[in-house]
Parts: sequence; structure tokens; C-alpha cells
Amino acid sequence: MSETELTMEPSEEFLFQHKGIYFHPNFATPEYIDSLEDFEIRDSDVFVVTYPKSGTVWTQNILSLIYHEGHRDGTENMEIIDRVPWLEYNIHNIDNVHRPSPRLFTTHLPYYLVPRDLRNRRGKVIYVARNPKDVVVSYFHFSNFSVKFETIPDFNIFLERFLAGKVLPGFWLDHVRGWYTHSDDFNILFLTYEEMKKDLRGTVLKICKFLGKQLNEKELDTVVENATFDKMKTDPRANYESMLDDLLERGKGHFLRKGCTARSIEDFNLRDTAKGLLENSNPYVEGEEL
Repeated sequence: MSETELTMEPSEEFLFQHKGIYFHPNFATPEYIDSLEDFEIRDSDVFVVTYPKSGTVWTQNILSLIYHEGHRDGTENMEIIDRVPWLEYNIHNIDNVHRPSPRLFTTHLPYYLVPRDLRNRRGKVIYVARNPKDVVVSYFHFSNFSVKFETIPDFNIFLERFLAGKVLPGFWLDHVRGWYTHSDDFNILFLTYEEMKKDLRGTVLKICKFLGKQLNEKELDTVVENATFDKMKTDPRANYESMLDDLLERGKGHFLRKGCTARSIEDFNLRDTAKGLLENSNPYVEGEEL
């Protein structure tokens, strides 16, 4: 499809809508999403919940490093997508029902589509939010080198879709505000991408306290060192590079791109374009803290 033929409606080749949310047709079905309502949650389960491009892989790695000594010391060669698999996208057909505890999960689902037990304060949720001006820029770049997303070369068109909630999984503000306003239904810890960048060690300690995990100083140092962006970018277990042909166009980009707020002139320009349109509905701009 040419740039001039792009419309506000996403292509059915890349997205389908179910219960007000967009999903990828290659990895999920409406029937499977509906079945998650009755998925049995254990008290020891931990869920990473994010809107896309908000620190998902980063938080997956932190959790894996906290829970798995074999990840910390490099003795176990298991990819992060298998250590902290997706709930709604069971890409590797993992038997989640019979996985040993504690089970770690990842999801982009809104609060109302996660399993009923999770909404009744079973298990734990770590929700990570990121400034939407950085989210939309990162999402735009990612969509243009991922073979699983519709290519939209014009940032203004992508931004219009983003603001209309016509991207996976939907509108950024609905996702963040939905989880935040229904926090009493969950055993939940809210974090922001920005505080993780500012104080990674402090963030790891906060997560450990929330999870009731005790790490000695050496273990803590190892988690922090291996959870840095530079370390993750070179660790094939941590950066989804093993799925390159399935997710990304080879030679065009990496799953972990920059891991920062806007740096390049291009990103500053894109961020500035998004700024005015997002300010009226952005808790970061309004000063609301999660």
C-alpha cells in the first residue's frame, strides 16, 4: 500500500479488534483471549504489564535476573521470551498451566481482560508506564522495521492512529489510566520508565521489596549490571534477536533500539510533533504521578 493510500483504519493483515482492543492475528484468536478470563492464577505469579515500547523487555530481564540464578551467572541459556512469556501471545506453545512456580508473565492487556483471579488480588502485577511522546516515537520506528506490523512511513499518519487508539493494543491513555484507576483490584506496583533510567539500582530494590525477594549485595550488583541497556543489547537471551526473522526485517533495525528518551535530531522533531497533541491527555505533562 502506498503512503497516499494509508488510512486511519489498520490493515486486517496485521491487527484484529476484540472487546475494544487490537491484537495480532498471527499470535492470538478471540477464543483464546476469552479463555484467559478463567486462567487460574497462583499467589506466586508475577505479571509485567506495559503498553508497547514502555520498557517491557527491560522489565522482563530484571524479573528474570532477580528470580533465576542461572540467568545471573550465565549457566542457563534460556531466552527471555521463555522465562517471562506472553500471556495473550503464546508464541512458543508453552504449557503455562503446568509451569512450576513462581511463574512470570508478560502482557499488554488492559486491566479488564486479564484473568479474573488477577483482578481479585491474586498474584502480583508490575506496571511500567513511559512518557507517551517517547512511546510514540519508539513505536513508529519499531513498526517500520518489524515484519509483523503495518509499515507507515509518515509519522503524522502514525501519530493520528496512535491518538485514535488504532494501534496494538489501543489508546495509550486508556491503558495507563485504566490500570491506574483500578489499582485497588490488583496487588500492583507502579513504575515509570523514567525512574528506571534515573535510578536502576533503586528500582531493582523497589521491585525486590514488592516481591519479597532478598538478594545479597553481590547478587544485586549482578542484576543491575546485567539489566543495563548496553548489556542487554549484547545478550542474545535478553534482546529477542533470536527471533529476528520472525519479528524484524534483517539489517533494518534491532528490537532494542536506543533505550532512552529522544537523542537524535530526528527523534526530537518527531517528539515535538507529538507534544502538542498529547499534552491535554498526558498525566506526565499534567504532573500526575503513578
